[in-house]
Order: sequence, then structure tokens, then C-alpha cells
Amino acid sequence: MSFCCGASMIGVVGTWNHQYVKVHHVPLLCCPVCQNVIVHPAVKEEFDLVVEYAQEDQVKEITLRESVTPEMIDEWKEICVSFQDDDSERVIREQIDHSLDLLSIAKQLEDQSWEEDLKNRLRVLSLRLRKLEENKESSK
Repeated sequence: MSFCCGASMIGVVGTWNHQYVKVHHVPLLCCPVCQNVIVHPAVKEEFDLVVEYAQEDQVKEITLRESVTPEMIDEWKEICVSFQDDDSERVIREQIDHSLDLLSIAKQLEDQSWEEDLKNRLRVLSLRLRKLEENKESSK
């Protein structure tokens, strides 16, 4: 599990632009608060190799689909606290629940800095959830 801004990052499979090469079907970890995104450590070496080969062959767009099996994705889903699929609202609610759990621990430990980080994270997540709910209502 990876952490950023005091709590967990969300797993997602998406497209990543790296060194002028667009790579599709890349397992990523992203922070819903600060928008930090990294390539999942389990495929980082494979990702770097594929990008290097693409650059040598002057290919601008490639995919990791052949390297990433459904079994690997299922394994990553188990490692991540949340794994984003088509239900963004569910993922944000999970992140809010985890942040609230961590906030109670931070309060018990009397860790003011961690408490503030978690409160900031909760503010951002709540705002995102509110926007999702508003968009959902307006699209009805």
C-alpha cells in the first residue's frame, strides 16, 4: 500500500505520458487530494523498459496490455485500499472512511501534524464528493 498526504493512494489502470511516449493500460497509484500519480512499483521496471524500447523504435504510443494480466490487476486491487473503477463516488467514500479511522488514531496519539494533514485530506475529499453528487443530480 502506498501513502501520500497522510493516507492511502488509489489504484487505477490508465494512460501515462512519459518521455514523449503515451503508454496505455498502466497500473498507477494516485492521490485523490494532491493529484500525485506514480507508476505502480510492481510494474515500474517493465514500464521503463517498454518506454525505452518505444523511444529506440521512435514509437509515440504503446500499451502494457500484453505485460499486465487480469490476475496481476486482481492482485493489485487486493494490495490497494481503494481501486478506482467506474464508481468514483464509492472510492471517495472509502477514502473518507479510511481518513476518519486514521484521524481517530492520530487524535489518540496526540499527533497534531498528522491530524491537520488528515483534516485537510477530509476537506478535499468532501469537496470532491459534493461535486460528484451535484454532477449526478444535474445529469438526471
